[in-house]
Amino acid sequence: MVARTKGNSFGPAAERRRSGNPRAAASVVLGLLAVLAIPAGVAVSYYSVTVTLVESSSSAGLAIIFGLYAIVLSRRGREAFARTIGRAGGQRAARVGKLLGALGLCMGLTAGLAVGFYGLLTVFAKS
Repeated sequence: MVARTKGNSFGPAAERRRSGNPRAAASVVLGLLAVLAIPAGVAVSYYSVTVTLVESSSSAGLAIIFGLYAIVLSRRGREAFARTIGRAGGQRAARVGKLLGALGLCMGLTAGLAVGFYGLLTVFAKS
């Protein structure tokens, strides 16, 4: 080509930008949200007069949803890393996002099971 175009890779290094791996970064953010969802729910129940601890257990559902989505985004981030032969970056971020997502998922499932057994105990205690 005679004229330099936007897609031309012969320009200076400053003109060539790496697109990065936004899915890997998003997996870290959603993983952190998954891990922090249950402590945030407990804090709301502690400082609120109207919200009880059992009512704040809906944060377990948020932790499960955020954790699953973080794991999915982590996988897509690793696929983007492999597809670009490492140029996109984000391998560590995808790994951290997967770890945080799995931790948030486990925390959400544990909290959900705890609330479920609490509900069973209250039903059987009344009869």
